[in-house]
Amino acid sequence: MPIFQKRTLKQGTHRKREMPEGLWQKCPECGEVIHNLELSQNLKVCPKCDHHFTYSARERIENLMDEGTFEEFDPNLLSVDVLKFTGVASYSERLQTYREKTGLTDAVVTGFGRLDGHDVGLAVMDFNFLAATMGSAVGEKITRLIEKGSKAGRPIIVVTASGGARVYEGMLSLMQMAKTSAALARHAQLRLPYFVVLTNPTTAGVMASFASLGDVILAEPKCMIGFAGPRVIRETTHQDLPPGFQTAEFLQRHGFIDLIVRRQDLRTTLSRLVGHLSPR
Repeated sequence: MPIFQKRTLKQGTHRKREMPEGLWQKCPECGEVIHNLELSQNLKVCPKCDHHFTYSARERIENLMDEGTFEEFDPNLLSVDVLKFTGVASYSERLQTYREKTGLTDAVVTGFGRLDGHDVGLAVMDFNFLAATMGSAVGEKITRLIEKGSKAGRPIIVVTASGGARVYEGMLSLMQMAKTSAALARHAQLRLPYFVVLTNPTTAGVMASFASLGDVILAEPKCMIGFAGPRVIRETTHQDLPPGFQTAEFLQRHGFIDLIVRRQDLRTTLSRLVGHLSPR
C-alpha cells in the first residue's frame, strides 16, 4: 500500500448543467445552433443562411390552408404488402414503424380546403414517412384528389418531396406514375389549373410524373430536384457535372422551374396564382 495517496482535485462546487435534448437544432448548411421555438416561429427556415429544414405534411397544411377549412380525404387508405417483401424487417413492419413515428397512414395527405378564400385541392407529401416514396396508396390518394378536383372544378396544388418509387411494391409503384399523369391530363382538358411546389428532395419516379406536369412549377430555395442521382449520371455520361447541378436555382436558369419561393412567401404566392388562373 502506498504511503502517499494521490489527491483528487475538484474544480469548484458547481455541477455541470445538463442540456435537455430536443431543444436545439444545428443547421446542416451553416452550422448555426437554433432553438426549436425560434425555428418553428420561422417556419423551420434557418434565420442565418435561409436553409429550409424538412417540413411535415401537417405543418405545411396548417401554414397554407385557412384555419379550420381543410377536409382530409382517404385517411385510412393503406398500402398492402402484395410482394411479401422481406429483409432486415418486412415491408409491413416498416410501414407500421413509420405510422407510429409520424402519425400518418402513408406518405401523403390529401384533401379540399381554402387558401385565402379560394377553394382548392391540396396534396402534401411527407418525407418523414419512408422518404415519401410513392407506393400504390400514395398514387391512389393523389389520383383521387385530382379526379375530385376535376369534378368540383377546383385547382389542384401538390407539394412534393420524395425519394421516388417505392421498391417494396415493385411494378405496382411504377404504375402510379401513369395513373397520376392520366388524371392530370383529364384535369387539364377541363382547363383547370394545376400547381406544383417542389421541396427538398424531389427525385426519381415522382419527378418523372406528376411533379413535372404543373401549369406553374414552384420550388423552395436550394432544394434537390432530379431523376437519377448525380453520381449515377456522372458514371453514365462520363462527364463532369456543372456547378449547382440538380438544384432549384440551376433548373430555374434552364427553364424548368418558373419561380423559386421562400417558405414564408409561399402562401401569398400561391394565393395570387390561384386567383389569377382559376376559372371564374
